[in-house]
Amino acid sequence: MNRHANGNRNEAAVADTAPASPAWMAVFSMAVGVFALLTAEYLPASLLTPLAAGFGVSEALAGQAVTVTALVALLAGLLVPGLTRRLDRRVVLLSFTMLMIASNVLVALSSSVAVLLAMRVLLGIALGGFWSMAAAVAMRLVPARSVPRALSIIFSGIAVGAVVAVPLGSYLGGLFGWRSAFAAAAAVGVATLLFQWLTLPRMAARGPVRTVSVAALLRRPGIGIGITGCMLAHTGQYALFTYIRPALESALRLDVNALSLMLLGFGVANFIGTLLAGWLLERSLHRTMVIMPALVGVAALGMVILPVHLPGMVLLVALWGVAFGGVPVAWSNWVARAVPDQAESAGGMVVASVQSSIAAGAAAGGVMFGLGGIAGVFVTAGVVMLLAALVIALWVKAEAPRHALTAGSNLHL
Repeated sequence: MNRHANGNRNEAAVADTAPASPAWMAVFSMAVGVFALLTAEYLPASLLTPLAAGFGVSEALAGQAVTVTALVALLAGLLVPGLTRRLDRRVVLLSFTMLMIASNVLVALSSSVAVLLAMRVLLGIALGGFWSMAAAVAMRLVPARSVPRALSIIFSGIAVGAVVAVPLGSYLGGLFGWRSAFAAAAAVGVATLLFQWLTLPRMAARGPVRTVSVAALLRRPGIGIGITGCMLAHTGQYALFTYIRPALESALRLDVNALSLMLLGFGVANFIGTLLAGWLLERSLHRTMVIMPALVGVAALGMVILPVHLPGMVLLVALWGVAFGGVPVAWSNWVARAVPDQAESAGGMVVASVQSSIAAGAAAGGVMFGLGGIAGVFVTAGVVMLLAALVIALWVKAEAPRHALTAGSNLHL
């Protein structure tokens, strides 16, 4: 009886927060915010070689700019929703954008790798905080029936960021130096801030309500092993992605223009993969969750084991991009099905799992790069991606048991 009552209160809470008419321009401003944040997060991957040379440090150390951002985002995802629960969500989102702008400006002006790493802390706070409340804010911008479409628009910023950030960063770095890429990212942030300022409505803080903790969510049937599969898939991916530029440079000896085109091809393939995933998910969420990391693992191993030249490498990079394009989409769908009653708590859980995976992947990639070169990174990460596919295939369910969805308390927005 209590379980059904809790479930009814959860549904009522969701319905109570939904507006009568959608604020689509605000939704698009959220997507632009995702693009700007992802652009800033991805830049070190495309600028690793010149960035390391500029500070006189190893590429492995420079790659920890990704690790620092991810670690801070992990903590922010867990802490920021609670710390800001009394604040208007519009003010909080605009603050995240301002932190991102400050981070990019200060990185562009940084005098040492220590300063660079410290400034990436600001970006980590913005990233973790934004992702933890993105779904909850979407629920306050559009009616309940339009939330899936709103979330797909918001998440499309990931794919666009993948298309633009890495090749553009590499290109600008080649023309004007790596600092120019971060200055350009700051300019994108200013445009984003203006768009959000004009379109985001006031979203006053809700009254205090009970929430389900991340630990409680993980105790629900099927959630813990699902998050494990998610973490494995993202750990392998970001060990690979952080070192994509050194991999291509060592394998193909490309100049900066050819390298930028190759990275652009990866981004376009990633965007196509995001669109393809929508079609696949309509047919089978579970199969999509299994196939995508498996293909990334195959592509990673092929890049260092097979005797491929430029055409073959282009195909493998394209396969990698298409396959990973579907991974975030698939897992966001899985989480939405598994914990629909706890938007911000679930958001914090996802941010923590993904960002810890990014940090682990970048850190492990740095260790493997130092020990075994780029081949060591790609073999290890490729095996991790295949392991992720195996875990998901054997133990992760496409949906959590029905009774687990109604066991929580009220939704905190």
